[in-house]
Amino acid sequence: MDINEVKEYLPQRYPFLLVDRVLELTLGESIVALKNVTGNENHFNGHFPELPIMPGVLIIEAMAQAAGILGFKTLDKKPAEGSIYMFAGVDKARFKRQVVPGDQLILKAQYVSDKSGLWKFECQAYVEDKLAASATILCIDRKSK
Repeated sequence: MDINEVKEYLPQRYPFLLVDRVLELTLGESIVALKNVTGNENHFNGHFPELPIMPGVLIIEAMAQAAGILGFKTLDKKPAEGSIYMFAGVDKARFKRQVVPGDQLILKAQYVSDKSGLWKFECQAYVEDKLAASATILCIDRKSK
């Protein structure tokens, strides 16, 4: 999926759209997506001016957005049709390496379960095949209109 198709499945927009492309997708199973980390992103102005590091919460958000695409595509729904995936929780978040401008963040999410609209995903973020972060992410499917 290119950026135009990604935008069909995620309601976020600049500066909060954190998935640039989907590289692999297996409905109901897994997704591999890409986030290009660039030095002109606003958060680098303050995090940190002399040592720009992508904030961990944004890495978690990027993983959640990838998981959201997997959920939307699996259910064959789009935000424009009145459905929205909302972040419901995060467990076991771990950060293993810094993510800096120039990195390509590879976002992976694997479907674990869903109960009553609450979806659970195991997610990882990699830079150059090295684990940067991981978390269990919960998303809930809600009507947006």
